[in-house]
Amino acid sequence: MKRYLYVAFSVIIIIVSACEKKIEKKPVEKVMKKKFVVYQVFTRLFGNTNTTNKPWGTIEENGVGKFNDFTEKALKEIKNLGVTHIWYTGVPHHALISDYTAYGISNDDPDVVKGRAGSPYAVKDYYNVNPDLAVDPSKRLEEFKSLVERTHSVGMKVIIDIVPNHVARNYEGKTNPEGVFDFGAKDDTTVEYAINNNFYYIPGSQFKVPEWQDGYLPLGGEQNPRADKKFKESPAKWTGNGSRLAQPHFNDWYETIKVNYGISPDGTKDFDQLPESFNNKDYQAHYNFWKDKAIPDSWDKFKDIALYWLNFGVDGFRFDMAEMVPVEFWSYLNSNIKMKNPDAFLLAEVYNPDLYRDYIQKGKMDYLYDKVELYDSIKHIMKGYGWTDHIPVVQERMADIEHHMLHFLENHDEQRIASPDFVGNADLAKPAMVVSATLSTSPTMIYFGQEVGEPGAEDAGFGKPTRTSIFDYIGVPHHQRWMNDKKFDGGQLSKEEEKLRDFYKRLLNFTITSEALMGAYQEIHFYNKDNTENYDYRVLSYVRWSKNEKLVIVSNFDADKNYEFELKLPEDVISKWNLLDGEYDLVEELYNQKEGKLTVENGKGTVDIKLQPLESVIFSIEE
Repeated sequence: MKRYLYVAFSVIIIIVSACEKKIEKKPVEKVMKKKFVVYQVFTRLFGNTNTTNKPWGTIEENGVGKFNDFTEKALKEIKNLGVTHIWYTGVPHHALISDYTAYGISNDDPDVVKGRAGSPYAVKDYYNVNPDLAVDPSKRLEEFKSLVERTHSVGMKVIIDIVPNHVARNYEGKTNPEGVFDFGAKDDTTVEYAINNNFYYIPGSQFKVPEWQDGYLPLGGEQNPRADKKFKESPAKWTGNGSRLAQPHFNDWYETIKVNYGISPDGTKDFDQLPESFNNKDYQAHYNFWKDKAIPDSWDKFKDIALYWLNFGVDGFRFDMAEMVPVEFWSYLNSNIKMKNPDAFLLAEVYNPDLYRDYIQKGKMDYLYDKVELYDSIKHIMKGYGWTDHIPVVQERMADIEHHMLHFLENHDEQRIASPDFVGNADLAKPAMVVSATLSTSPTMIYFGQEVGEPGAEDAGFGKPTRTSIFDYIGVPHHQRWMNDKKFDGGQLSKEEEKLRDFYKRLLNFTITSEALMGAYQEIHFYNKDNTENYDYRVLSYVRWSKNEKLVIVSNFDADKNYEFELKLPEDVISKWNLLDGEYDLVEELYNQKEGKLTVENGKGTVDIKLQPLESVIFSIEE
């Protein structure tokens, strides 16, 4: 039934698109001269060579990667993949089960920790880093500082997480700078809410751990004196996802506490509102707006945290669940960040398309996840029941903010492409990856192991396979074959994995050097669907151009079918390109194995296209 509904929807799209409202993006010249590529790496997993992979295995049994595993050789290989920014996921010190009391760190309670290694989004100390990641936990900040410096030395920027919506239930800053008080240290716990309280309280109550479900037991049922279904918290606090129950549900974010940003329980905002005119004002204007305003204490705490890490050498942040925090706070925080470092890279997790423009324009975010629009559309196409017709429609809806919508096919929250629950074959992502990386001026992100077809098949403990675990100690087999016992040379990869990584390397390196990909865009898909024989909804075509570069991009999403057709470039494209009648040589930019000609006659262009299953071509025009 879903298949037929989607086909019907796609027919409607065709009718709407037939109105000839073509999309044209003006060249983006103000932000950057090349695209950014972000490599997200789960830091504790990257350098782990242990292959035991025991469910709920301890750090000793299953191993863990370290900051020092990111050697100069490893970082150069990542950069050579075509990467400009590396997002080290899971760096801030979060709640975990390993015992570090010898280093002055309190033990965490398994009843409020997910997995054995812990969720990176239950931060326990914002002014330090995960002790698991250090060879010497007493020098963990120094080891991370060295990693930041190594990353910079090979020419990449560093991004880390900030999780503004919630903190670990047992937040405990052991290395706070002078004058910095912990979250909640000065709260009035006798009231549910006060503007300068950092948390929301349930006065007169005691926190109770959830009722475990679906056979789940902390640590997989292993006997542990702290796994006793008890955690002392009096009075109980609201849970990270907003639950106001003293005993949150098993599916709530029970390991975290929600942070109060000055919004009362009835939704009233106890802070100044930004005037509508500030949608179009720069970060300096936003900074000036807030500098003489009274703001909630939590705002200042997170500002101090962000500035601390900028001073440390970090180049940007990925903000977890940003839409759960008021947009006014982001105006305040991000303008302060940009005053410190105008080039800071600010990426936010926002899933509600109705909020995109507010968080970009008022919240001063650089980039948001393009999940609900582009990712979900491409995923449907890859799985076989979506039509390529939907992609130009999505791009038109995003036209005014397309530069700010970061594209991806994998991250730590999403299923691995090669997992059976997604498509089960990493090659099926090739056309999707070409489109994701070349459709707009926005950055592209890949998740470590994606480039070698990692399927996320391991049962690590908390949670189930299809996503590489972020909660437990585990090895990542395909990625480990590329690591090759820390030689980082791909020495154990299969031929298929080598070919896949080579594809990613060719594509990403082209995107960060192409001038046209920071220029104009126009879809030619519907024009060809209406006028070209043998062209259908499994193919997508569009053109990109700048003053000095003109590209014709065509992708075949079908895993079984060859396509041969005469691609047509409409008169308005040929006119914008100032091409006279005649023949023009085409260079295929990915593999340089296809020769082509663009023939212009009577102001219209044609290109003979032959595509193998899952093949894409990126033709540049030689004039």
